[in-house]
Amino acid sequence: MKEISMHILDIVMNSVKAKATLIEINIEDSIKYNRLKIAIKDNGIGMSSEMTKHATDPFFTTRTTRKVGLGIPMLKEACERCNGSFHINSEIGEGTLIECHFERNNIDRSPLGNMGDTIMTIINSLEKCELLYKHKTDEDTFILNTAEIKELLNGSNIKDNEVMLWIKEYVNENIRSITTI
Repeated sequence: MKEISMHILDIVMNSVKAKATLIEINIEDSIKYNRLKIAIKDNGIGMSSEMTKHATDPFFTTRTTRKVGLGIPMLKEACERCNGSFHINSEIGEGTLIECHFERNNIDRSPLGNMGDTIMTIINSLEKCELLYKHKTDEDTFILNTAEIKELLNGSNIKDNEVMLWIKEYVNENIRSITTI
């Protein structure tokens, strides 16, 4: 994948399929520490220890429509290619946590990508699930919480086109405001 945001979208779609009611995306982008850290946590059905061991194997998938599952293995490879690391922890009935670390200035690191588009796409795919998105830089932190947005909307649909476009711009503007480069 050409952008890290597409990896994030892929992992979050796994959380949606795992019947999560809360998905948390935490991004820490530090020039000072030369690190990009991404953590995606859900409270879905979780995975057994056996399934967790095989999750990074591209020839292992729980899907019946195809014989390969490339999302997690590709993300792990992208992290390791950039002097980073990849960790997955999961427990049945508790959910899953995926943590990725990248060397920020590594020449092989893909750009983060358009998080506004990614968050908009994620929210559009959620049914009975909330999203908590935190984006931290050396300068400041931006937080988006779908539960708070829904409360502000006072019954209006968060998936309304105008609301979704506002969310996209809101995310992108706030990320720009806390990013020095």
